[in-house]
Amino acid sequence: MSDPQRTAMKGRGAASSRMPGRFGLAAREAYGDWRDSAATLDGPPPGLRTTVTEERPRSILSFNQSPDVPFDRSVNSYRGCEHGCIYCYARPTHAYHDLSPGLDFETRLFAKPNAPELLRATLAKPGYRPRPIALGTNTDCYQPIERDWRITRQVLDVCLEARHPVTITTKSDRVLDDLDLVVRMARENLVAVAISVTSLDPDLSRKLEPRCAAPAKRLAALGRLVEAGVPTHCSVSPVIPAITDEFMEGIVAEAGRIGVPSAGWIPLRLPHEVAPLFREWLDVHYPERAGKVMSIVRSIRGGRDNDPNFGTRMKPEGVWADLFRSRFAIACKRAGIGKHRFELDCTRFRRPSTHGQLDLFA
Repeated sequence: MSDPQRTAMKGRGAASSRMPGRFGLAAREAYGDWRDSAATLDGPPPGLRTTVTEERPRSILSFNQSPDVPFDRSVNSYRGCEHGCIYCYARPTHAYHDLSPGLDFETRLFAKPNAPELLRATLAKPGYRPRPIALGTNTDCYQPIERDWRITRQVLDVCLEARHPVTITTKSDRVLDDLDLVVRMARENLVAVAISVTSLDPDLSRKLEPRCAAPAKRLAALGRLVEAGVPTHCSVSPVIPAITDEFMEGIVAEAGRIGVPSAGWIPLRLPHEVAPLFREWLDVHYPERAGKVMSIVRSIRGGRDNDPNFGTRMKPEGVWADLFRSRFAIACKRAGIGKHRFELDCTRFRRPSTHGQLDLFA
């Protein structure tokens, strides 16, 4: 049953600041504390402003051994994401820092201005061996604050200098701000860009991913990248049963029309705190179909809200999953989109200079 106190907050995805206390921290929610008293005395609380705190980590390149993803290293220039996608699997990372995976994740952000410097130092190490670096895999590297911080652009500058291959994943057309760098890297087979398109309905998008670029802008960005000769991929991600799956064929058709050579789909994942946040979102926006949505989700996840296991977490099962696969395959065939894997060039890597020292002895 829907909680009458949970209401949509304009420009935000989550309806609360839930802190389930997974790490032994005290439970904390936006409702039930000062907000209730403030609402009684002064009316509804004001909209939450986005704050950005500088974070200066000691390392910036993260490595993984997951068999489910096509990369083994990544750079995340930001922590938290203002896009506010309610389904974002990265939300639980805020809980590690005693922050809410709900509203804190999309309003209390952290930027890493020393990321380019750290990456340069890492790539310059004698023992470093290149493989494609994934950008935007945890939080979006082109979220709104990139407009002011420009950390992603600086990271691309370092990679271009080092001739180091990069993959970019984003839900923003802001990647076009760096089209000059991306085109130069594409000419040397050093970059591939994936843009995620979840639906074709701007109203649904505003509820689901409130501060992302509109779907039409994302498709237009894919078209610009194709025209510029950049390897591009359209990711229909995530596919949410009974919410966004109706747009699957339309998105693929549009991608084919503008010449995108590669497309894929990823089913909804609800790890840790994302599951209760998503259920809350359903109660606020789609209470009449919440039961159906979650029933299908559980059917493709072995009876659970989420499958966390390597090897199966990205591979849904059951009749609904088979149906989605068949629909997507047929849509790709009709759109003329085949299975395409971009093989970026790692052979031209050269260690970047650090304060000019390596230039003297190279």
